[in-house]
Amino acid sequence: MADLSPLVELLGLRPHVEGGWYRETWKATTRIRPDGYDGPRSCATGIYFLLHPGEASRWHRVRSDELWLWHGGGPLRLRLGGDGDAPDEGSAVDITVGGAVEGGASPQGLVPAGVWQSAEPAGTEPVLVTCVVAPGFDFADFEMP
Repeated sequence: MADLSPLVELLGLRPHVEGGWYRETWKATTRIRPDGYDGPRSCATGIYFLLHPGEASRWHRVRSDELWLWHGGGPLRLRLGGDGDAPDEGSAVDITVGGAVEGGASPQGLVPAGVWQSAEPAGTEPVLVTCVVAPGFDFADFEMP
């Protein structure tokens, strides 16, 4: 992409396998072994995540709850595609995560554990969010179709 946001360099972001740019910013030092997980996990983790217009976070799911927190830029369209074997795009529910609360956006968007999700900018600006995952994120708990 020719026109990278300066936030990529300023925040030390790197490409994410699902699309977009990220950097882990926090990992709780307390570790637990939740039922159904293949090993111990941090209680919670956090990342910065940035998408430019034209980029998308492709369909994926995580074993844990994931809370998206909007920081700035344009709005984000967060799609929830059910918890079946594959994303159900036909009945996906859209959440607009952003600062225009008066217009129906929410500064937070929750993706429940095991639910397929995708995201893309809903405007013409890059969008910066934080994603908090609890129990903490581990690539062993990450799935793409």
